[in-house]
Amino acid sequence: MKNNKRTLSLILLISLLVAAFRYTKDSPVSDFLKSLDQEQLEKAQLPFDDLSREVWHFLPGKMWPRKGILLKDLNPKQKELAFRLLHDHLSEAGYQKIMNIIDLENVLIEMGQDKDFRDPDRYFVAIYGDPLQDDLWAWSFEGHHLSLNFTITNKKVSMTPRFLGANPATIPIGKKKGQRALKAEEDLAFELINSFDTNQRIKAIFSTRPYFEIVTSNAMEIGPLRPVGIAFAELNEQQQKHLLALINEYLSAMPVDIAKRRMKEIEKENLYDIRFGWAGATEPGQGHYYRIQGQSFLIEFDNTINNANHIHTVWRDFDGDFGKDIIREHYLESSH
Repeated sequence: MKNNKRTLSLILLISLLVAAFRYTKDSPVSDFLKSLDQEQLEKAQLPFDDLSREVWHFLPGKMWPRKGILLKDLNPKQKELAFRLLHDHLSEAGYQKIMNIIDLENVLIEMGQDKDFRDPDRYFVAIYGDPLQDDLWAWSFEGHHLSLNFTITNKKVSMTPRFLGANPATIPIGKKKGQRALKAEEDLAFELINSFDTNQRIKAIFSTRPYFEIVTSNAMEIGPLRPVGIAFAELNEQQQKHLLALINEYLSAMPVDIAKRRMKEIEKENLYDIRFGWAGATEPGQGHYYRIQGQSFLIEFDNTINNANHIHTVWRDFDGDFGKDIIREHYLESSH
């Protein structure tokens, strides 16, 4: 009997410690959820297996209604907590990039577009599952030119699909004239393609015409695209470093430890089989597209519409979008 009591006491202690750990780890999400009234909570929090968890888009909120709660339906304190949650799941550089993309809605208003359609508060926050009780949960932050999808277990975080766009890519007017929300993603790629010799360019440029849009669009699930472009093994040492720097720019939106771990995983894969493919013009001001494809991931970049001043980018993980890989591991390791 004494041994049973000791066992029960130990189990209770472990449970309390685990609960305390979860609360500390997830305090931004718990603070956000606790700030909502019942009506708001019913919009913001959904079952983990809700079908909307794997439905995403980068269109403006007026064109593509989402599940979740709108920023405009939150009071100032709640909105602050929502952005704190976002900040907690990104690097400092990534958070600032997201804020710059959202602020482009104000730029479009300044350029004469409709205030209701181009609304910086028309972004949705959706929580899937119960972060206060469960080991596995997810959340998304989505609206015009942003789709950020996070899946979280006690041990791992998945952050794909991850879509970032910019319209205008280069701000043409006002106090912020010349600013570019996705500057490095474009400039590093131009530097790389223009470092190639003639033979390398022939391999890398698979089409003289760019795509009008990223090939994978907002597909819920994707596999590898047709292998095009030049292989990592066919680049010189400096070009290889440059390509890795470009990949790292996409990873840099993630918290530093997660980004480093993901880059190590990529380097352990068939690194020399990663391909860099280009379509369209190789100078700014004209339509251009590129993709980087590895064994487990795909990056797409497109800048063609609005006279090549409107960028779409996406990172996809073939086996990890919406946390499919870590969800599978979670259930294999648990008692479910």
